[in-house]
Amino acid sequence: MWTLAGVVVLHVTSIVLLLLAAVQNAWWVTDTVSTDLWGRWEWKDSNWNYTSVINPEDLQAVQATSVLACVFAVLSLFVFVAQLFTLPKGQRFTFTGILQLIACLCVMIAASVYTAKPPPSSQEEGRYGHSYVLAWISFVLTFILAVTYLILRKKSE
Repeated sequence: MWTLAGVVVLHVTSIVLLLLAAVQNAWWVTDTVSTDLWGRWEWKDSNWNYTSVINPEDLQAVQATSVLACVFAVLSLFVFVAQLFTLPKGQRFTFTGILQLIACLCVMIAASVYTAKPPPSSQEEGRYGHSYVLAWISFVLTFILAVTYLILRKKSE
């Protein structure tokens, strides 16, 4: 029972981190600019002002794979719950593990592409923000979950 609770908590945590990484505006930050996957925020006249990303086509792969990572992570949670009730005893959670592995790959691709081809605002003096770090932490969590699901068997009593 503790293993089940731990896996579910870890899975929900990874979903929350994936969603936060995808929607928060801190992939690249400077003192006056904060860039995310969807736009760029500039500090002018004591206000944060939204501007569009300079080269949006460069971020489309990152946007698509981060959204896909969220979708596959949520889908794998639903499949896991369904398999808890339908899977015969002693069987592995293979389908859930495969979906989680796809989510892991998607978040890795998103973070890797952003690292290799950051937006032009990253040419300014700055640093990767907390959303970028959350994406890499989500990658590790989803990988651990994928391996766990592939190893885990439904307990036979």
